[in-house]
Amino acid sequence: MTTIQHSLWQRHVLPFTLMLGLLAIAILAGDYILHQFDLVWVGRYLGIPGTLLILASLYYSARKRKWVKAGNPQTLLKLHEFGTWFGSAMVLVHSGIHFNAILPWLATIAMGINVVSGLVGKMLLKQSRLFVMTELEQFKAQGLSAVEIERSIYWDSLALKAMAQWRKVHIPIFMVFAVLAMGHIFSIFLFWEWR
Repeated sequence: MTTIQHSLWQRHVLPFTLMLGLLAIAILAGDYILHQFDLVWVGRYLGIPGTLLILASLYYSARKRKWVKAGNPQTLLKLHEFGTWFGSAMVLVHSGIHFNAILPWLATIAMGINVVSGLVGKMLLKQSRLFVMTELEQFKAQGLSAVEIERSIYWDSLALKAMAQWRKVHIPIFMVFAVLAMGHIFSIFLFWEWR
């Protein structure tokens, strides 16, 4: 394995794999523990704090779009990533492996796709930026003129700009998840036994 492949694996593929694997382990362990200690009823309510964490993590998106001014964007991004990861884990433990209705499962599937698309977008965008910056530095070190450098990295920078648009996929998937989740929450309140 070459140094570049090793670096690519260590910096991008491994963290992505570990984050998804850790999420799967957390979900399976949480569901297992609840079943082992006869606390399945707790899982029924984990959807509430999980959803609240996901909603709170959206503050980062509001800050990024300058709808709100307070907060350090880098800190908010880390909180967004943690909040959506941990909140999703709670919601997925809440959903368990019980097939009670189609709406909650559609919401769960949409949320799972959204989490994966967020991780992929984050990892691929970071990798692409690093690649283009390295390429730029190498061409500068070779003494190429600004015009030659621009010509040399044109297609890569164009690809980077295209990849930076991953949010145009991530956000609609989130909207589908949000609509399905709201439908699920509404149906819970509608059919809840209030006595």
